[in-house]
Amino acid sequence: MDASEVTKGAPTDTSQLARLYRAAQLYYEQGATQAEVAEQLDVSRPSASRMLAEARAQGIVEIRVHRPASTGLDELSERLQRKLGIEAVYLAPGDQSQRVGLGLGPLTRRALAATNLRAGDVLLLASGETTYALAQQKLGDFSGVVVAPTVGGQAEPDPWHQTNEVVRAFAATSRGYPHYLFAPSMPSPALLAALQDDPGYRQVVADWGSAKVALVGIGAAPLSRSSIAQSVPRHHPNLATSIGDVCLAFYDAQGNEVTFPGSERMVRVPGQTLRAVPARIAAAVGTHKAPSILAAATAGWFNILVTDEFTARAVDRQIPREF
Repeated sequence: MDASEVTKGAPTDTSQLARLYRAAQLYYEQGATQAEVAEQLDVSRPSASRMLAEARAQGIVEIRVHRPASTGLDELSERLQRKLGIEAVYLAPGDQSQRVGLGLGPLTRRALAATNLRAGDVLLLASGETTYALAQQKLGDFSGVVVAPTVGGQAEPDPWHQTNEVVRAFAATSRGYPHYLFAPSMPSPALLAALQDDPGYRQVVADWGSAKVALVGIGAAPLSRSSIAQSVPRHHPNLATSIGDVCLAFYDAQGNEVTFPGSERMVRVPGQTLRAVPARIAAAVGTHKAPSILAAATAGWFNILVTDEFTARAVDRQIPREF
């Protein structure tokens, strides 16, 4: 059956469902127009429209209508901005923890647009579930902007552990020019020494030093996480004092980095280099991350926050009264 013949209520086989899913993914998650969906799937525009309607009918797409932003959201944003001493806070209403990409995508797009990146500028991307979800959204047109990873690869099966994959996804949806880092996050001493002469590695290190914008996530305390890089000895006594990380730089409640065996070999943007990037956008959701967010802000790991209302209120409750 041709895609143009898809009608509501008609039997749909596995291959047709896959095409409906792809059409819905392009249109609803990646921001493609119906004309672009039609071009990608090699069908007519009316067929693309019918496929999107059928995707909704089949339950592939669920559309929710949310209440307007709750009263006081602007005041909450301004209060957090002032108390945390950062440049901007972008808040999504309610709880977006189960729809991070769609929930934080529009706000992240606004935050990135405000940085005025131009062709030739460098944007750094971190690994993590949040940044991976956002990278698959259409966050703007970054043609000519160099997109570089902040950490090396990790021996984990999930794609969000691989910063190269986050970079690739962002470049595919937002047209950035990718630089990849072909090195593990914690190499052996011999490999680390060899990397110093590798042109690709040296290019990414140069990217770290010249970046104008960084988009990072904020990790929760290591012991509380179900998924973490195998190279990180989460049960080491020093990491017991850590309440979070940014780009695999783990820090304590004051935002100070904590060390552990092998941390001196980690392939990641150095903390002082990251904190020197002019626009450091942290995207994070989850009330359990409130202490991590507060400590990271205190130490200057980020100066722009993208989060949701639930998380913001949890952070607000963590801030001492004298702030």
